[in-house]
Amino acid sequence: MFDKLKDLNRLRKMQAEVKKQLENIFVTNEKGGVELVIRGDKKIEKLIIDGEDNKNLRDLINDSMKEVDKKVEKQMRGQLSELGFPNL
Repeated sequence: MFDKLKDLNRLRKMQAEVKKQLENIFVTNEKGGVELVIRGDKKIEKLIIDGEDNKNLRDLINDSMKEVDKKVEKQMRGQLSELGFPNL
């Protein structure tokens, strides 16, 4: 049992490290007066439209993406549970 707890703890540490790495990857694209900076964890870091940082739109998109992620996770957990993988 302790081995499983150690493995789970190690997995959580690895997950945290990967998350940090993804937060430090940036991609910037610009087209038609719009500049977009996205991090490796798919969060919008910056959204500039016609030279103005549009924080409200950035936050709206990020919040919407977070909500979609939660719904997808919930659906996937249900499907995995039906396949005999509870508590994933």
